Amino acid sequence: MPMPDQPKPPERPAPTEIVVFIVRKDTKCEECGKPLSKGSFLRLEKERPLCLDCADLGHLEYLPRGDAAVTRRATKYSSLRAVAVRWSNTRKRYERQGILAQPEAIRRAEEQSLGDAELRARRRERESLRREAQDEQYVAAVAEKLKELFPGCPPGEAEAIAEHACAKHSGRVGRSAAAKECDPAALRLAVTAHIRHQHTQYDRLLGETGDRSLARAEVSAEIDRVLAKWERAAEK
Repeated sequence: MPMPDQPKPPERPAPTEIVVFIVRKDTKCEECGKPLSKGSFLRLEKERPLCLDCADLGHLEYLPRGDAAVTRRATKYSSLRAVAVRWSNTRKRYERQGILAQPEAIRRAEEQSLGDAELRARRRERESLRREAQDEQYVAAVAEKLKELFPGCPPGEAEAIAEHACAKHSGRVGRSAAAKECDPAALRLAVTAHIRHQHTQYDRLLGETGDRSLARAEVSAEIDRVLAKWERAAEK
């Protein structure tokens, strides 16, 4: 007996390069309303300016141009990346300034490209900036609340989620008034974003298609599964 025709999955758009713009004049994100000051990054999505967090690129790290070997390797190793450009008044065109890539891809590229002394110097500088961006007591309190709400969260991940969500001046969910009161709904948003980037193929899908809605739809079921797993331990 012949099998009925199976519906074909929707075709994905052809791969496209994600471009972010270095802000020239103060503006704001049209999705969350966060101010975007001169020198920050934005992505245009259907002509709407979005901050990196709303564009699902906020977990990426900026790698300025200057070392072609590091940039080339970081581009290769990062499943999600974006090109950063800035308008040149002199040349009347947008010019490439660097890339945004996954932090682990940049670390790997540096390890393969730089000498030990320079590598240690770069790491010390980055660690210094990271420590300055953290409000340690606040981050610790948020991490403890995350462990309470999501007792199945793997070791170390509650701290990582809290550090990312609560970075000073980031405008992320962890700096909101609700999160400062440890509101479960606000913290759940931070956990969901972490799972999306770290426990699904979302970054790869977004890097391949450039379509945020399509990539989110493809991983939504996996996000729900991981959330349920992390929450279930509370019932034991």
